[in-house]
Amino acid sequence: MKKLSICIPTLNRVRCLRNCLESIYRSSKQSNIDFEVCISDNASHENVLQIIDEYKVLIPIKFNQYEKNYGLGVNILKTVSMANSEFSWIIGNDDMLLDNTLSRLDEIFKSNIDVDYFFVNSYHLSSEYVFNKKQPFNQIDLPNKMKKFSDFKNDLTCNYFDLINYKISFDFLLGQFLSIFKTDMWRSNLNAINLDLIKDTRVMSNIYNTFSHNIIFAKAFSNSKAHFVSDPLSICLYGERDWWKDYYAFVESVRIPELLEVYRKNGLPYLSYIINKNFALRKLFVFLFKLVFVKEIKGWEYLSIKSHVIKNLLYPSIYLMPFFYLIRKIYKKTLSID
Repeated sequence: MKKLSICIPTLNRVRCLRNCLESIYRSSKQSNIDFEVCISDNASHENVLQIIDEYKVLIPIKFNQYEKNYGLGVNILKTVSMANSEFSWIIGNDDMLLDNTLSRLDEIFKSNIDVDYFFVNSYHLSSEYVFNKKQPFNQIDLPNKMKKFSDFKNDLTCNYFDLINYKISFDFLLGQFLSIFKTDMWRSNLNAINLDLIKDTRVMSNIYNTFSHNIIFAKAFSNSKAHFVSDPLSICLYGERDWWKDYYAFVESVRIPELLEVYRKNGLPYLSYIINKNFALRKLFVFLFKLVFVKEIKGWEYLSIKSHVIKNLLYPSIYLMPFFYLIRKIYKKTLSID
């Protein structure tokens, strides 16, 4: 059994996949950790096989290719099913490891032998910056400063549900590329998900095809020790997931509060649930406004007024955010007049 499986659900974006695999190869040269790469392709029309053939002689790769697109949720499940390792790490094909990531992970695993789940920080970097450099991207070209996903400054060993904190993860562990977890515990809790709903290929149509990994995590690691790694181990490109931006208001105001309810049912303390749900709902009225007046916003067809709006009207942040938004607008207008 390997120590780590790096699981990559992929669809097209071969230029990103090349940089992802290049980063894994470069990182592997600085580490002796026993690892594998598990890639599942969701019927790409781009030549993914060419990239796989290029890198399978450099790093250990397992590869699956579907004949049709089964949706992201199914593809994620497939990559982890391919893993033969103690730990799995699901990353996107537009993510990159740092040169020292695998060596640092080896040390982190050895220092935290009783930890089942790791939440690891990441840098954000624009795809425009990366693809304006020589390809495949070399990390000597990284900018001196990059924004971190989490601004929480210290490493933290805690219970899993202590990580459900907007100060640590503003989207409550949504990004699967930030989670490294015990593979066997994932597999033994697959009954937490509804496979039929995951197979629904309509984007964000239900909580299972939006947050399948989080639903499994909530059941699998509810009683586990977890560890937050504050110093980033990866780079996530923004600009390559533009399809996501039209759904973000919907996910933030509807699907994330639903996810918090899943956490609550699996053991998230009630006070933590209330505090974090209040934070998650802060833009609900802004979302509803955009839903009516901004035609590009998507997800409205899955909105339930009763379940997603009326049910949440007692949370004060819903009313405070529009007030603060108006105050900022007035303040900026005042400055422009001066």
